[in-house]
Amino acid sequence: MITTMTNERLEECLALVKTALDDMKAKNITVMNVEDLTDVMERIVIADGTSKRHVRAMADSLGAEAKLAGFMPLGREGGNDSDWTLIDLGAVVVHMMIPSAREFYDLEGLWSSPEQLAELVAVPREKKTAGRRNKNK
Repeated sequence: MITTMTNERLEECLALVKTALDDMKAKNITVMNVEDLTDVMERIVIADGTSKRHVRAMADSLGAEAKLAGFMPLGREGGNDSDWTLIDLGAVVVHMMIPSAREFYDLEGLWSSPEQLAELVAVPREKKTAGRRNKNK
């Protein structure tokens, strides 16, 4: 695992995320430790919004709070009318979604099962020989 934050900074980031989500009345906030499962992040935070508008408002608020605290978001996915918005804070990735999207995608189930994650890993294709036919046959 490539550490992108000190443990202290990681805890500060998680506290900020939880506070921002609580302030916006997010529901069912879950924090998952995934540092042993991926090199991309250390924690995943998942929270429910009551509507698409609520999800957008939570993301807007979290993004602004993160910037003020010095946690510059690396990216944001999800449009204005999205049922799922993600904010990438480096070691912490926050997913805000409506309950039906959360149930459908089941991120908690996926990230709690290393076996399911292994099935998603892309396997490189074999190199093809030049041209359509293998001339050595």
